[in-house]
Amino acid sequence: MAHTLDVLQSLASSALQQGRGIGTAGHARQPEEPLELYDMEGCPYCRLVREALTDLDLDALILPCPKDGDRYRPLAERLGGKQQFPYLMDPNTGAELYESADIIEYLYREYGGRPAPKRWLVRSLRTAASVAASLPRVRRGIYSDNSVAPEHPLELYSFEASPFARLVRERLTELQIPYLLRQCGRDQWQDWVLPPLRKQLVPDYTPSQRNRAELLTRSGSMAVPYLVDPNTGVEMFESAAILNYLEQTYAR
Repeated sequence: MAHTLDVLQSLASSALQQGRGIGTAGHARQPEEPLELYDMEGCPYCRLVREALTDLDLDALILPCPKDGDRYRPLAERLGGKQQFPYLMDPNTGAELYESADIIEYLYREYGGRPAPKRWLVRSLRTAASVAASLPRVRRGIYSDNSVAPEHPLELYSFEASPFARLVRERLTELQIPYLLRQCGRDQWQDWVLPPLRKQLVPDYTPSQRNRAELLTRSGSMAVPYLVDPNTGVEMFESAAILNYLEQTYAR
């Protein structure tokens, strides 16, 4: 029952995102090394950056910085001089940026090969919508919980507006578990069909988005979230199962 309520609240958050963070328009080039984003899942300003990453089909190493966090929040302050999020570090160019609007403009210019879409430039409306999307989830993805740090970052196949993936990202943030966010934004109509129906309606489904194609080859199915833990060798679908795994493996 609790998980069902969480899913419904997360669905409400997705609806309030006004369609952002679902599809991908692609990029002009992919960075050789993953971008590094110091992030809080429940932060509306961080969400704006993650929505842009989905639109640009850019993967990123997420370094969770929940309030009271003692792993990456102090590190972000040492690197950038203040505890303000989002904070982007690009090892490919040496760029370091605060402020969601500046980060978004940088990502589109550097990797999109185009200016940021106009919808990203109406800053007050964009921020208000992102704040509204945070309301159904209240405090989730904001405050830290005790956990054991993994030796290596996890991997999460996700796209920003997925209500099921959001639940996993929230818990990863609270547990301060770093993870490589592998974008799975939709870029063709077949991607919008629910996985159980897709097997019946589109039996020859072939994803064109790179991580969707990789996931289908890797697991035999295309659904998110999909978690890969290189520390234990575990790979799994389903948000409820993933959350239980994180509790059993890392929460203290």
